[in-house]
Order: sequence, then C-alpha cells, then structure tokens
Amino acid sequence: MADHDIALMAHLMRRAGFGAPYEALEAWAAKGYEAAVEELLHPEHQPDGIEMDVMERYFIEWRELLAGGTAYWTWRMINSQRPLQEKIALFWHGILCTGHSKCENPRQQLVEFDMFRRLGLGSFRDILLEISRDPAMVFYLDNCMSHKDAINENYGRELLELFSMGVGMDGHPNYTEDDVKACARAFTGWTITNAIPRYPYGRYASHFIYNTADHDDGEKTFLGETGRFNGDDIIDIIVKQPATARFVSRHLYNFFVADDVQVPAWQDTPPPDPEAIHMLETAYFESNYEIRAMLRVLFNADFFKKARFAKVKSPVETVVGTMRLVGDFTTPKPGLPEIVAEMRYMGQDLANPPTVEGWHMGKEWLDSGTLVERINFTADQVGNVNLPGVRAIIDRLGSEGPTLSAEHVAQGCLKMLGHYELPEDTYDMLVAHAQKDGELRTDADNFSQRVGQMLQLIVATQEYLFA
Repeated sequence: MADHDIALMAHLMRRAGFGAPYEALEAWAAKGYEAAVEELLHPEHQPDGIEMDVMERYFIEWRELLAGGTAYWTWRMINSQRPLQEKIALFWHGILCTGHSKCENPRQQLVEFDMFRRLGLGSFRDILLEISRDPAMVFYLDNCMSHKDAINENYGRELLELFSMGVGMDGHPNYTEDDVKACARAFTGWTITNAIPRYPYGRYASHFIYNTADHDDGEKTFLGETGRFNGDDIIDIIVKQPATARFVSRHLYNFFVADDVQVPAWQDTPPPDPEAIHMLETAYFESNYEIRAMLRVLFNADFFKKARFAKVKSPVETVVGTMRLVGDFTTPKPGLPEIVAEMRYMGQDLANPPTVEGWHMGKEWLDSGTLVERINFTADQVGNVNLPGVRAIIDRLGSEGPTLSAEHVAQGCLKMLGHYELPEDTYDMLVAHAQKDGELRTDADNFSQRVGQMLQLIVATQEYLFA
C-alpha cells in the first residue's frame, strides 16, 4: 500500500474524525478512499459502541461523567466507532450554540448533542426545526420569555444572524430589522413546560410545548413573503435562500477544509475558494438541503484533498486526537474530567462557548498561554512509553531492524503520527538530536525512551499544530 494513500487517509480522518493510529489508517486505506468516505457518511451502519450501563457500573467518576456532560461527550469522541457522527455534533455545537453558564442543566444539553448526532448529517431544515424546539436552546435564547403581547427578539435575531443566513453576503445585508421582528413574532408560543421540582429524584428534563394561546397568529412579512407565518414557515423560507446555502457552505469549508476569516467578516469578505463554495452550494440545493450530500462533495473534491495541514487544530481536536493516538481512556478509569479540563485550559470550554457566536477558530486558538498548554499536554502523552498507542509505534519501529538510523526513526515517527511534514531545517534538528547518543539499537534498554523523545520533539513543532 502506497504511503500516499495512507497520508491521504490520515488527512481524511483528522478532518472527518479526530485522527487514528497508524494501523487503523492502514485498514481504512485498504478499503479505498471513496469507500471510506461513504462509511464515514453513514455512521448508522457502525455499532454505537458506547454502553451507558457499563459506564454507570464501572466508571469511578460516573456522577461527573453523566451529570457533567462534557466528560461523557469526551469519552464518546475518544472511543466512538462513528467518528464523523461525533465530529458533526461538534460542528453544530459551534454554530447552534447553547452554553452551560446559562442553561445550568448539562443533561438537557446532552439531549441537544444527541439531536446533533441523530440529525447532523441530514436536512438543514430538520436541524433548524429541531434546534428551535430544543429546550436548552429555548431557554438559552429566551424564547420561553417571548409572548404574543411582549415579543423577545433574541431567538429570532440569532436564528438569522448566527444560525442560518449570516448578516450579509457580498457586501449586502441578508435581512432587515423588520425581518427580525417578523421572525420573532412567528416563534411566539414555542416554549417549554414548567420545571418540575428536582427533589427527591434529581432534576427532571424539560420538554418543548407549543402554546397556541400565546402565539401571534397575525399576518407577517418575512424576506419578501407575506402570510400568517408560524416558526416552521419561517424555516421553510430561510432554507431556500441563496444566503443560507452560502452560510452553510462557508461553515463546512471553514470547519472541514481550511481556516477562513472569522464569521463576522463574511459579509464583506469573499470566500477563500469561491469555486469550492459554489460546488457546496449546488449540492445544498440539489440534495434538498442535505448536509451528507454536501460533505460527500467536499471530501471527494480535490480542494479538500490538497488542503492538508491548512487548519489549526481546535483544543478538542488536539486533546481527543492525542487520546485516540496514544490509546488512553479506552476503558473506564479515573482522570477523564482532568482531560476535559485540558481543553478548557487551551481555550475551548466544551458545552460552554464564550457567546452565542461560538468560538473563533483558526489562529485565534493560539496565544502564548494556550500554545504552551498544547505542547506540554501532547508531549506528556506521546512521551509516556507505557501507553498502548505509543508502545505500538515503538514496537513497529523496533521490528524494522536491529539498528536504525536517526533519519529512519524521525521519518518513521512522522509517518506514524499521521504523515506530518517538517521544513528541512526543523527535520535536520530532530535528526541531529537523535544522533547525539549514538546508534539506535532496537534491543537497547533506552530505545523506547529515544523514540518517545523523538515523538515529543515532533509534537512540539509548529507544524503539529495543524490538521
């Protein structure tokens, strides 16, 4: 099997998932690229593999795992056999944002994240409809406080600005203040049931309810159409707008292909690859707004295949990808909340974005503090030669001869970390470091430590920050 095929598969798995150990990349590549894409796009064909009863019985920190939400989701991302299902849930969580700092109900957010897994690759119309009915969102953006005689515009405004269309496109606005008001009126009566006292059995889940008596059923004009619109009518109008196709396409490109400018600048900044965006927009309309169809075009396109290392890894991608690589937390044990905290220290507080706008991505993930945190975390993990994934790298290199050159070890480590590429001067420094202690004998007591040091040096490079 050609290294090129495995390198391309490593790229796909970093973007459509959270990376994979080298043996898994070989297995994926053996299926063929297009077949692998189809398997990723149909996670329902793979076992879920996450057994809640096992977690409840054996996970020492089960109370934090279940009640805290983020530890449970991290566990899923590390262990799921459906990588794109978890990745698309993370994608939507960064756009259709709710935050624990206001919701204060992690279990309710878990219901929302489950909805992203269930619908995230389907019709954008269905996704917007379900997020509009999601109790965590109804509470987070105050739609439960919007009444026909006292309109709250929070949800109506964010639905247009941040969830579906964006403020503008090609220098022109996508909607007016009157459209915001009409949208907010249409969603009156979309609320949640009264809370049930949490004692003695703990907090009860909230449920969506449509209160017809509190719905403004008057005539409304929205994006040039007039009628006695309800919320679902508004969504039907939104999803057929060219601005919506552009908005979804740029988000998919920004998340899965290459870093774009931040979302607030999209109104006046053209897409970095207009042809790619046009391909995605076409797939959006031809598939009746299906995200799966758009991603099929995206993953199979040359613009995607050529975009290796064009994205700064998010903190979640950094932490989860590292855990999948080194093979840690594959069985229940203490310490997972500390792993989740590492994401927060790097700047991404899962389930608690800084605003309803979500997280700014790309180079804004990096500053002097978060960069040190990234390097320290990844270096600590890959330098632990007792972890199964690190051990597998060492054993594979050790099977390639009794004595290895420093170049062989450096190239082998780069390949098994996912076919990373380094500038010549950086690569020469790695080789020089490996040569300092003499020949690399695979049966020597210090061989494992020397390989671990090589891995640590690689993950500390600028190039390893990118996916």
